[in-house]
Amino acid sequence: MGNQEVLAQKIASYFEAFELNARSGDRDFFLRVTEGIDSLQTLYFNLYGDHPDRANQFDQLLATVFQAYQQRADTLKDRDLEKLAQGNWFLSNKLAGMSLYVDRFCGKLSEMESKLPYLEDLGINFLHLMPLFESPEGESDGGYAVSDFRKVSKRFGSLEDLAKLMHTLHLKEMNVMLDIVLNHTSDRHEWAKKAKSGDKHYQDYFYMYDNRWIPNQFEESMPEIFPESSPGNFTWSEECQKWVMTVFHSYQWDLNYRNPQVLREMLDTLFFYANLGVDLLRIDAPAFIWKQTGTSCQNLPQAHTILQLIKQAVHMASPGMALLGEAIVAPADIMAYFGRGEQQGKECDFAYNATQMALQWDMLASGETKVMLQAQPILDQKPFGCSWIAYTRCHDDIGLGYDDYMIAQAGKDPYLHRRFLKEYFTGKTLGSPAKGALFSSNPKTGDARISGTLASLCGLEKALDENDPGQLELSIQKILMMQAHSFFLGGLPMIFYGDEIGYTNDYSYRSDPAKNYDNRWMHRPLFDWGKAAKIHEFGSIEAQIYAGTQRLLSIRKKLAAVGDYKNISWMGPHNIHIAGYLRSLGPQRIFVVFNFSSQFQSMTWYAFKEHGLIPHQLWDHWNEEIIPVGLDHEYFHLAPYEFRILEVMPKD
Repeated sequence: MGNQEVLAQKIASYFEAFELNARSGDRDFFLRVTEGIDSLQTLYFNLYGDHPDRANQFDQLLATVFQAYQQRADTLKDRDLEKLAQGNWFLSNKLAGMSLYVDRFCGKLSEMESKLPYLEDLGINFLHLMPLFESPEGESDGGYAVSDFRKVSKRFGSLEDLAKLMHTLHLKEMNVMLDIVLNHTSDRHEWAKKAKSGDKHYQDYFYMYDNRWIPNQFEESMPEIFPESSPGNFTWSEECQKWVMTVFHSYQWDLNYRNPQVLREMLDTLFFYANLGVDLLRIDAPAFIWKQTGTSCQNLPQAHTILQLIKQAVHMASPGMALLGEAIVAPADIMAYFGRGEQQGKECDFAYNATQMALQWDMLASGETKVMLQAQPILDQKPFGCSWIAYTRCHDDIGLGYDDYMIAQAGKDPYLHRRFLKEYFTGKTLGSPAKGALFSSNPKTGDARISGTLASLCGLEKALDENDPGQLELSIQKILMMQAHSFFLGGLPMIFYGDEIGYTNDYSYRSDPAKNYDNRWMHRPLFDWGKAAKIHEFGSIEAQIYAGTQRLLSIRKKLAAVGDYKNISWMGPHNIHIAGYLRSLGPQRIFVVFNFSSQFQSMTWYAFKEHGLIPHQLWDHWNEEIIPVGLDHEYFHLAPYEFRILEVMPKD
């Protein structure tokens, strides 16, 4: 009997076992399983083909897929079909997101519903609720050290509160993103506790060794993630007298995906989130999920195979849920998370556009676009049907994760340029208005990342400290320019809470022993609803930034060409201080241009004529005015940090 016949019989037996009907109500599921099971099996055996129990383990994984579908609510199945009918629903220009910590935003999940009008008024319809599941106080890594994947932490409320909120959000046609931490658990997770007690079954869920022989082999090629606060990649466990792999922090134990039971357990957890109604699942740190001596243990082929397998399983049982791979890696490496070759577009639906985010900050500091333009040929390789999370900043630090050759090709020394950026954003460069701090500084390599709020890095904090009205106005302009650049570039724009009203750095973390080792807490504010009320005070800083952000999102939702349809063309470097791109869809053509310089800048009108159709008039959506297009030798002007959103108008 051939493999296809065996798989067909297997599908039939599972439909019978789970009391599903392939001819009526469950026909769509039947078609998805039939279409995808061969790929699922191939991916699985690529990982575990040498495992002695591989056939049985695959059957258990397939049963997990069927069980997830069987347990999925009818309302969610209907939602799945609606999204499938739209085709790549998440590419739309109508979507706009915000990422927030529930406890720092409003206290409890039960309080979120009362805050939704604030978000809706801003234009938010995609909500990323930062880690909610149980993690130990003091050793939570901001919620990414999970001790129970299915229990909401008491500080947020209960699982019932989350389910109720999800239902409310869907009624309001708002989408929800939650996190799943695939790479590790807290050392207080039930699996870790059993491993500590000597249970060999659960010790195999982690990388655990009696001595340093194998850990030393790993360490030879593994970089340190947090060299200041958590040096090395292994921690000694007194309870079980073993060395445990802990790539991030000593209390985060890395899961061993060489064990197929770990993959099945985590897939089951993933479906638990899907069946809560999650629209986009953020997979934390996927680059690390497969480990192998002699490598960096990052971005290995097996990690991509696992993600492709997960994507195939999700498409079968919960196709309305998209996947985001939080891979903050080199520009060339990040493309692999969309899938390559036959798997192109079949891995993660989203990745963070961390490269472009960092390059925005590069442009702001240097006032030049040359390095940014060197990265675009790689970023343009993103396949159609996949998308970016487009953002100016997030809960994490800002890493300068673009390649040295990009800096060199822009005519700069990579080491000196990176040092300049670090000194600029920490306010050490003469004339810099930024007030940030270095995070995870590695004295061995000189590497460091940057902490600080959008507003403080754009100069608002310093302008307030010095009571400088001119710099205050300029800092607000920079904040809106940075947001506009990411909103219109392509992808799902994701605002980090507080940025919409100009929060400056919060230094209270220094007096909290649970946070003082991590200066990223300076840009994770405790939301002050009294400050938020100032959006109604004409002329206040909060009102200006909120209204500007609101307008940007409103304009975005009117322009279909801003959807992420692989439809971006960069304008040539006619002026190294001006960044510009063209977004096209059908007859609609939108030029978005930005002056990243502190000086007035100009470029010839010829720059707008390089992409084919020659425009005669442009409608500026931001300033609400018609702009006649000049002759090739005439100039288009931009004030310091000014931006324009220019739609080509028909001749008649």
